[in-house]
Amino acid sequence: MALSIGIVGLPNVGKSTLFTALTKKGGLAANYPFATIDPNVGIVDVPDDRLQALADIVHPGRIVPATVEFVDIAGLVKGANAGEGLGNQFLANIRETDAICEVVRYFKDPNVLREAGRADEFVDPMADAETIMTELILADIQTLEKQLPKLEKEAKRDKDLMPKLNVAKRLVEWLNEGNRAAAMEMTDDERAAAKGLFLLTMKPMLYVANVDEDMLGEDLEPIDGVTPIPICAKVEAELSELDPEEAEMFLADLGLERSGLETLAQAAYKLLGLQSFFTAGEMEVKAWTVRCGATAPQAAGVIHTDFERGFIKAETIAYDDYIELGGEQGAKAAGKLRMEGKEYIVHDGDVMHFRFNV
Repeated sequence: MALSIGIVGLPNVGKSTLFTALTKKGGLAANYPFATIDPNVGIVDVPDDRLQALADIVHPGRIVPATVEFVDIAGLVKGANAGEGLGNQFLANIRETDAICEVVRYFKDPNVLREAGRADEFVDPMADAETIMTELILADIQTLEKQLPKLEKEAKRDKDLMPKLNVAKRLVEWLNEGNRAAAMEMTDDERAAAKGLFLLTMKPMLYVANVDEDMLGEDLEPIDGVTPIPICAKVEAELSELDPEEAEMFLADLGLERSGLETLAQAAYKLLGLQSFFTAGEMEVKAWTVRCGATAPQAAGVIHTDFERGFIKAETIAYDDYIELGGEQGAKAAGKLRMEGKEYIVHDGDVMHFRFNV
């Protein structure tokens, strides 16, 4: 399941430094706007301690975690919706992602350039976040205004399009009041119709506060109702260069259990409404990604489309039972291995094997 999070922010908030640490690959990081012109893409592991616990039982050849794709997108500036800076390219790139991760500058560094009129150590995270939200809202208004004439014509011929037309009209008014589309009250049918409008502000959002090292333990004010994840991009960059044991000691010295990037990957996974089920054998222990509420055949389809089409049964063991009983044989002996059919809803952490017709 290919899922992508677009990393956005104003110029010089630390996006590319964060991305480089996040993916441990050499994205271009430079102290001037538009250092990142073509979006860099990196696949990031989602930390999950349960994988090692499973591996300790089955001793596989390898461990394969779930992943999230992060896309580092060129910095946005005020006026992007009208084409300022790399605005049009920015908006096209972000439209292709499943969710948005906005990096907001909290760190104070007079040597890192700000926009005109924002010099020295001046920081204003709320205003910066508002600038980006305004650009996304304005871009969505333009999108709807272009779609509405065509929708009105098509809805006259096809009455099934009326819900989409009606929600589009409501959204234009809502957006013009300065609100993001996702915050508007909608029925399930309206929300489904709104997805077909491809609006930027319908995407799930999370915020990263790029802080100074001494701010890592601070509680931060919510942005748009979402508490930002505090990350020091410089610290994360240093961590990415250390081996696991050194990194663990470094984190301990900072009073942290996990790196900020591990926290971010987990938060992104949760933001998208995802969960993991596992397969465990001598060859590998692997986390597979499914939407919360997925059925057993849909889970099988994540492994291979043929598995979903030919699905018969799923051999399923709850993760806690698998660990407590020492694996598949112990779970089977204790009556904890279940045969589940097509209606079964997958639970986070299920250990599964599938029976299917080829």
